[in-house]
Amino acid sequence: MPKHSKILILGGPGTGKTSVINGLKNRNYTCFDEVSREIIQQAQQEGIEQLFLTDPLLFSQKLLEGRIKQFEEAEKINEPVFLDRGIPDVTAYMDFKGDTYPEEFLQANKKYTYDQTFIFPIWEEIYQSDNERYENLEQAIEIEKYLEKTYQSLGYNLIEVPKVSVEKRVNFILENIKSNS
Repeated sequence: MPKHSKILILGGPGTGKTSVINGLKNRNYTCFDEVSREIIQQAQQEGIEQLFLTDPLLFSQKLLEGRIKQFEEAEKINEPVFLDRGIPDVTAYMDFKGDTYPEEFLQANKKYTYDQTFIFPIWEEIYQSDNERYENLEQAIEIEKYLEKTYQSLGYNLIEVPKVSVEKRVNFILENIKSNS
């Protein structure tokens, strides 16, 4: 596994990404958590229930800034790093919502690239809404389509993670990471 690998964990809402990130952390891998929950919780403390719905562009700008910061931090780490969601997720969600965004969003998709991408498919049996996840299952399925389209248009090879236990998902990812060769 290359020392500076940036390995992206992506997928629609409620697909088990955070559980797998936590499983990787438990095995002492460096992981960056999803930044949107922090942004959502901060907005809620300021009285804005769903910033993504109230001001999608502001929310997306904050997400983009947070994910770029994570990417730049990952570049400094001399070991593989796992990231929960990536920079192109921002434009995928904006496209899903049907909103416009500045060219800088698209430029960020091209400037900051990940070494490997694992996609978690929608898994109806584990899907749950919560305080920060406003999407219903049908919306989650649509978001997944936008994510796939966005990442594939950028040339990413999406490796689908099977619908198995967290431990088996972690093992699958670790077994399928590119080697140094």
